[in-house]
Amino acid sequence: MHGTPGAAPTPPPALPNDRLRFAMPPMHDSVDDERRHRKERLAGALRIFGRLGFEDGVSGHITARDPEYSDCFWVNPFGMSFRHVTVSDLVLANSDGQVIEGRYHVNQAAFTVHSQVHAARPDVVAVAHCHSVHGRALSALGDLLDPITQESCAFYEDHALYDAYTGVAVDAEEGRRIATALDSRKALVLRNHGLLTVGDSVDAAAWWFVSMERSAQVQLTAKAAGRPLLIDHRLAAATREQLGGDLVAWINYQPLWQDISRSEPDLLS
Repeated sequence: MHGTPGAAPTPPPALPNDRLRFAMPPMHDSVDDERRHRKERLAGALRIFGRLGFEDGVSGHITARDPEYSDCFWVNPFGMSFRHVTVSDLVLANSDGQVIEGRYHVNQAAFTVHSQVHAARPDVVAVAHCHSVHGRALSALGDLLDPITQESCAFYEDHALYDAYTGVAVDAEEGRRIATALDSRKALVLRNHGLLTVGDSVDAAAWWFVSMERSAQVQLTAKAAGRPLLIDHRLAAATREQLGGDLVAWINYQPLWQDISRSEPDLLS
């Protein structure tokens, strides 16, 4: 630490990587542990969405596939504020929207769309859809996100426009059309409706929704002020490869989870 008199002090040696912590998705010892984890993250995501102002009346929902019964999904109870949802409030419903476990009704429109997305995408654990302000504004224009920021590049050529609006989704065929439009992508802009995101974890789907909503806000603001400069195709695609994976989304989400779980620990009850 002291070195030669008059010389700059020598810093201590770098710590080995195996002594440092790095956020990574947990491994689960049992189905019950994994179910509890998904439910905790689902309740937390709903609290976060409420805090960020994504809630609009009874519209909006996040679903999480049950790890044991893959055609059943945990979802927020119909008519309950996102800001008040706890783990014990969550409802388990089958792909027809029938309640299997829980004390509340579910939003049938949620399952019209979400069940079809889950059925078409077995890789998807969670689906998020809310009527957020900037997402709705983008959808009213029928626009996609342009590659104008590092964050929006995560969605470059990995989201699509569902270019139809047929009213409140109440039949399975509408859900199938939305799932077809989504295809293998991570997100959709539902014209005149809002945003929808998916992920291989609740954390990833929730982060993509948060990031997409913020990117929509930036794009609308930039276009109102002038003409945004587009990032060229090569750089936008390379940035998507770096930042557009679900693991990156999971990592980005952890500060939000840490904040909500520590400031509102009752969500775990």
